[in-house]
Amino acid sequence: MKVTIIYDNTAKRKDLQSNWGFSCLVEQKNTPKILFDTGAKGRILLSNMERLKIEPVSIDEVFISHAHFDHTGGLSEFLNINKKTKIYIPPSFRGVKGREVIKIEKPTKIHENLFSTGELEGIEQSMGIITEKGIVLIVGCSHPYMGHILGAAREFGKIYGIIGGLHGFSEFGLFKDLELICPTHCTQYKTELERLYPQKYIEGGVGQVIQI
Repeated sequence: MKVTIIYDNTAKRKDLQSNWGFSCLVEQKNTPKILFDTGAKGRILLSNMERLKIEPVSIDEVFISHAHFDHTGGLSEFLNINKKTKIYIPPSFRGVKGREVIKIEKPTKIHENLFSTGELEGIEQSMGIITEKGIVLIVGCSHPYMGHILGAAREFGKIYGIIGGLHGFSEFGLFKDLELICPTHCTQYKTELERLYPQKYIEGGVGQVIQI
């Protein structure tokens, strides 16, 4: 399983653009390529894709975590290039028409090794990738209570790690059993997470590639 961060508040390389928002590409054997969220600006999303040698037309599906602009702003320009992709959305997002759009309300398996937690607290869904080491959970902003996110994901198995925006999450003990923690985007307590879990912590940023 491979996750490539395409859009984030920071960048790992000087030739990549950072900006407020989040997007990543999820690749796994025998599973379609999935773009998780699309950042705030299509121009930046597509530029970073080009520099990371990611072809927009090669992406099979898009997974939108929630309706906020910093996760959906690049969607329109991406869809202008990719005419065939399927899109998974939470019911609270109504910004897509004329495509194969699938609303996910409850915890749902999308593919054999990939699932949605379903929309939690009426605002956000997260995506889980099932690997040999356990579930890698991809989160947009973690607006719902983290205990609810983790609980929904555990319906599908043991959680190995988490990647994405953690907003104001501060109940750090909830992560004690995880083996990988990569906070991105809106996370307020990166320093504390790195201090508490130095062996598990991975720095985010555009261009970061995580392979499990």
